[in-house]
Amino acid sequence: MIQLNNLSIAPYPNEEAETFTTLFENTSLKIEAIRSWLKNPGELYNQDRDEWVLLVEGEAELEIEDQILKLCKGDYLLIPKYTSHRVRSTAKDTLWLGIFSS
Repeated sequence: MIQLNNLSIAPYPNEEAETFTTLFENTSLKIEAIRSWLKNPGELYNQDRDEWVLLVEGEAELEIEDQILKLCKGDYLLIPKYTSHRVRSTAKDTLWLGIFSS
């Protein structure tokens, strides 16, 4: 079955929070819409899956191991599995597309 959805379904979070909406998932792939509004560093992640992220809207600052990256709308990157990373801050309207693969 073909299903069309709009990323606007991802709910806006309260300040200092993120919301996660799974758009697709099977045994080897997960795609999420992630809304962020963080003024302070978020949770530290060290996942067992590769993560490719695209910043669809807004601005963000990421900490990946010892590097600080500033991202703008349209920027994307691959975070290899077992790489420590966290979102340090985002604009209020930030929307990510995250693709996780094993």
